[in-house]
Amino acid sequence: MLRSFTDEQARALVNLRQRYEVWIEAARARAALPYDLRRKEVSGKAYLYEIRDRSGNGKSLGPWSDELKNRFEAFRAEKQQLKERIEASRIALDESSRLARALRVPMIASEAGPILREADRRGLLDGTLLVVGTNAVAAYALEAGGFMPEIPDETAGFDLAWAETEQQDDVQLLWDMLKAVDPTFTVNTERTFQARNAKAYEVEILVAPSRAQTMARTDRPRPVPLPEQEWLLVGQPVDQVVICRDGSPARIVAPDPRWFALQKFWMSEQPKRNPLKRGKDAKQALLILNAVALAMPHYPLNDEFSAKLPDELKPYYSRWSAQRPETSTASWR
Repeated sequence: MLRSFTDEQARALVNLRQRYEVWIEAARARAALPYDLRRKEVSGKAYLYEIRDRSGNGKSLGPWSDELKNRFEAFRAEKQQLKERIEASRIALDESSRLARALRVPMIASEAGPILREADRRGLLDGTLLVVGTNAVAAYALEAGGFMPEIPDETAGFDLAWAETEQQDDVQLLWDMLKAVDPTFTVNTERTFQARNAKAYEVEILVAPSRAQTMARTDRPRPVPLPEQEWLLVGQPVDQVVICRDGSPARIVAPDPRWFALQKFWMSEQPKRNPLKRGKDAKQALLILNAVALAMPHYPLNDEFSAKLPDELKPYYSRWSAQRPETSTASWR
């Protein structure tokens, strides 16, 4: 039912996480700096400009002075220091990534990697976005410390849930992130909750009704509020660093695996659900709940948990409980 990681695989994943954290800390610090500062001559007078993008657009910070000169020099020194930190940490991270990939730990689609890294660089994985759908399963496998061999493969798409609690006024957090990853992303006019790029890779955005109003009115894609998304906001999210199939690392923050699995069970019996996906939903749900029972004691499946379940999910939990696996090491192989 579950196959535990070897000592070598587990060690590689620990090192991967540690090195990723060093790299992302430096990458976030660099992202917090202005794009650039430049000294410009205008009509014979010198000014310091803050540059916003690679096209050279920016604004004047005022006439050149000793104070602005010191600011300019401090910026250049910090920028160079961060560049060196990023390069050094990337070398170590690449080494860990190659090793983890060679050891064939659970992986996600390569296309998801750049989106996740950019979202993390912008701090969007710390309360704004959750990874839902099949890409979350790799994170659950790492949380369980082993493989779920029969789990269905990922599909050619990426599902993200908007989870922000604070109102975002005219800040296109989602759209700016996607366009930074790939400027060819456009909104699907027939499914406005979906963006796709020139290679037809699709990113779907989901949202619970309680969080729908926190997204800026101008942000895109525009998700349709779905009541069942509320269940994915409950409990304790899983936070793991995984490997993409191209060998690059990515951080995933996914919903509490218990609520994720029960929502999948519920979806597998909904008439509105694509019939081709219902079987996969049910299989994912069963395997994830079994993994939680066998290897995630920090996510208890007990009477206290079941008492919190809404009426819609209680039958699915009861059905699974009647055949839940025994929590013993004999279940691992």
